[in-house]
Amino acid sequence: MDRNCDAFIRSNNTYDILIVRESLEISDDRAECIQNIGEKFVAEYFDRDEVPQLSIKTYGYSVIPKCFGLLDTLALETTGILQLQNQPALSLRGQGIFIGFVDTGISYELPCFRNADGSTRIRSIWDQSIPAGEKNTPQGFLYGTEYTQKEINEALEQEHPRELVPVTDEDGHGTMLASIACGSEDLQAGFTGAAPYAELLVVKLKPAKPYLKDFFYIPQEMPAYQENDIMAAIEYLEETARKLGRPLILCLGLGTNNGSHSGGSNLSELLDDIAGRWRRCAVVATGNEANARHHFYGKSDGNSMVAVEVNVEQRMRGFYLELWASAPELFVVAVRSPGGTLMPAQNVPGNSHQEQEFIFEGTRVEIDYAQVGRTRGDQLVFIRFENPAAGIWTLYVNPSTTITGQFHIWLPMTGMLEKDVVFLRPDPDVTLTVPSSAKIPIGVGGMDQKSGILYLDSGRGNTIASVVKPDFVAPAVGVQAIGRLGNYVTLTGTSAASAIAAGACAQIMEWGNSRGRRLLLNSVQIGNILIRGCERNPDVSYPNTAWGADDIIVSS
Repeated sequence: MDRNCDAFIRSNNTYDILIVRESLEISDDRAECIQNIGEKFVAEYFDRDEVPQLSIKTYGYSVIPKCFGLLDTLALETTGILQLQNQPALSLRGQGIFIGFVDTGISYELPCFRNADGSTRIRSIWDQSIPAGEKNTPQGFLYGTEYTQKEINEALEQEHPRELVPVTDEDGHGTMLASIACGSEDLQAGFTGAAPYAELLVVKLKPAKPYLKDFFYIPQEMPAYQENDIMAAIEYLEETARKLGRPLILCLGLGTNNGSHSGGSNLSELLDDIAGRWRRCAVVATGNEANARHHFYGKSDGNSMVAVEVNVEQRMRGFYLELWASAPELFVVAVRSPGGTLMPAQNVPGNSHQEQEFIFEGTRVEIDYAQVGRTRGDQLVFIRFENPAAGIWTLYVNPSTTITGQFHIWLPMTGMLEKDVVFLRPDPDVTLTVPSSAKIPIGVGGMDQKSGILYLDSGRGNTIASVVKPDFVAPAVGVQAIGRLGNYVTLTGTSAASAIAAGACAQIMEWGNSRGRRLLLNSVQIGNILIRGCERNPDVSYPNTAWGADDIIVSS
């Protein structure tokens, strides 16, 4: 373990660059440190003073890590999970199964994560935010600190456990998801997690670096996490489960609007790879963007342009948007300011850069055109507004090469800008966040379990590659959880739904690997089992973009 790399990787004066080994991108010998992420991906780290300033024009789109945000026992009765726990012939509680969490950390001292004898059910914690110091990083990783089950148990015997294991969860999101998925039963409070006997693998993500937040105009106080750190965390969970020979359920309650929503991002590729392996299952929340007015769907007849109006309510530092079109579609974009000044579309929509100062508005606009992806080559038009004036900004999307004439535009996810920016004519479909658009992982939307109706903010499908998402929906409104201080709280959002679904997946995995069975289950098989057991509304046609394949998880 190189402690120099630990400090260098953590520094805001270090650029993080995410590279696919098999791509044409050549490794740069100026990289000070290199972190392998499985067999396919590499994160390289550069001194910012030694390389050009971060921009899509210079580095390309895919190599810049994207920033992800958080997607915030009545619920369990709605899903049928309690029936699986209490049915004598089954008694499925997640025993022998790992559930892995990549999130804000965990309050490991809480009783809900302990066995009856007081020992921990957490097998290991990798805290990326704690410098290595005298402790070790996980084998094969260059930063952060790993704490083993033995060390956690030793800490729990102390009056002040965090003096030995200083892992915390300042936000509480990771603790809440873990308690929903696999919190211990509390008979007095009437609480139990979906898989209360499962063991936990936990990664506390280090916060996104300030320079990257500035690039994407994310407020510094807003929780955000980098794509390369999330990918390293997932690889850590996979490697740990493999070494210990255990099945793994991955629960991911994070998302972003960056990307084509086709399942082609770096993180989506990694999830597809791991989620398709035997004795592995990945569960991803679809986000809470359906009513956010952050998605626009357009279609040109091949001859006429499409006007897209964007409302900037107040002057702000900046914002960006991404236009995506499936290959071989090509478009060029002109921009008109609220004052009427036009930035004309350039003639060549290939890999190119365009910028203009809007003098009267005091706004700078940059447009980058790129073909993105090794397998699809979809068109990206990345438009960045610096110091935008308040008012209606209009994009004129002009067809260059079209077959279907379809395109999609996404604004950043809710909470990822200092002021809200919305489309005047939004489309609620294809509002699922990345990486829930990945093909193989189970994408989970949300419902209100009390009323039986859809959670109105639940991210909708399908993906632009026409993959049906969400796979199904689960309770997402007022779900009982345990907060970081040990108090009972409620959580609303599809991240809560993903935690419930992860617990259900652990039950199915336990069933497939117990009582002499050695069933080769993965995300596809487990997802199909759950879908077959779903309740269906006879007045609804399935599959659909809101409910997915089915409505509510129930025992089959």
